[in-house]
Amino acid sequence: MCDMPDCFVGFDTSNYTTSAAVTDAQGTVIANLKIPLPVAAGERGLRQSDAVFAHTKNLPLLCEQLREYTKGMRVRAVGVSVTPRDAQDSYMPCFLAGKAAASAYASALPCELFHFSHQSGHIRAAVYASGREAELLHTPFYAFHVSGGTTEVLFVTPETDGFRMELIGGTDDINAGQAIDRVGVRLGFAFPCGKAMEEAAARYEGKISKAHIHVNGCRCNLSGLENLADKLFCQTGNKELVCAYVLDFVGETLRALTLGAVATHGAHPVLYAGGVMSNQRMRVSLAKGIDACFAQPAYAADNAAGIALLCRDRYLTIH
Repeated sequence: MCDMPDCFVGFDTSNYTTSAAVTDAQGTVIANLKIPLPVAAGERGLRQSDAVFAHTKNLPLLCEQLREYTKGMRVRAVGVSVTPRDAQDSYMPCFLAGKAAASAYASALPCELFHFSHQSGHIRAAVYASGREAELLHTPFYAFHVSGGTTEVLFVTPETDGFRMELIGGTDDINAGQAIDRVGVRLGFAFPCGKAMEEAAARYEGKISKAHIHVNGCRCNLSGLENLADKLFCQTGNKELVCAYVLDFVGETLRALTLGAVATHGAHPVLYAGGVMSNQRMRVSLAKGIDACFAQPAYAADNAAGIALLCRDRYLTIH
């Protein structure tokens, strides 16, 4: 029993995906399991009650899969995301499902249980999969958390078992993922629409008019994008063009926010995390002249790998 290798388990229950993950004692992710939440055709997402119901159905399936990855190993601790962000008033009901499952899982073993935010898990996973983990765990950096529920610019200072995060910018209205999905659903794509829109945009080979973005320093507005996309589609009837325009609009907005952060707060590496940052088209624009770090798509989108890694980090700090 004492010779069994240690491992750490993480759970994350966002409004898009039920996730579980396992990392070993050396900090290598050995399982990154996900079940997307079902969204009806034409809908732009799930109500919280529907998300909780879907997580309740999915979590036993993931726990069964975890048995295969933890077989012959000793689970030292379990981590779970319990809030969207590291803020006192941060709350979403969907995270209660993961909290309950993680608590039961840890009690049954038994082992220690640690709570984290969904956002910190995103950043830790992106750090892991950026190719610059050793650097980013020891030096301050900017983190962009860009998804359907969040568009924030953070100044991140690594600590022994996590991060200290200061909000320095972001959207003043809707989130980047929301803007993309609203247009995508209107064009007939299934929610979430980012991947299908990226594929459609790649098929467009014509000229794209310059996006008139709305950025002031580290703040942006994205609510006008839907109307611009509707107007462009009415004029052209070309879905591929509209997809390319929308993704370029968001990409240029993020680029301007990045330059605003650097101009205001100084030069540091820039890490892009969140589901929107799985988009390869945006990465090309953001990489030009910026010290940019990108996670592999599986670690940019919702996942529990970052939570498992944070769990390991905290356990090793305590013990």
